[in-house]
Amino acid sequence: MRRAALTAATLTAALALAGCAGAAPDSGSDGSGSGKADLSVSSSYMPQPVSADMAAGFLTIANKGGAKDELTSVTSDVAGEVTMHSTNGGAMTEENSFAIPAHGRLVFRSGGNHLMFEMLKRKPRQGQSVTVKLTFAKSGPLTVEMPVKSATYNPSTGH
Repeated sequence: MRRAALTAATLTAALALAGCAGAAPDSGSDGSGSGKADLSVSSSYMPQPVSADMAAGFLTIANKGGAKDELTSVTSDVAGEVTMHSTNGGAMTEENSFAIPAHGRLVFRSGGNHLMFEMLKRKPRQGQSVTVKLTFAKSGPLTVEMPVKSATYNPSTGH
């Protein structure tokens, strides 16, 4: 009985402290906590291109912050130009930017939003990596080393 009371008291104190953690005044105007975006990149890869002049790229940008941001451009030393595309109903459309919601993510994946590396300066090979610079409307740029995978790589199977 005494152990149960001690456990309940400890749990109550922990919950009370956790509730206080987010009680600091908000510096952002959206009322969601942090007043700025907190961006990170994961799951980046480029399938080995089958063409000598064009390749695709995929990645996920997570925003743990309390403000939205926007991906406005992508560059890479391997390509003359990197364009951003959305795919809806099988139709590909070039986009000037992509929103990254507060506490959300932006996903570039095969069959959906994706990057197109055009005018390749060299043909990336499996096992190499490609440097990609992501530029945002509000946050500083992020540089990502994107690994080159096999042309048939599927992240859901790991092959």
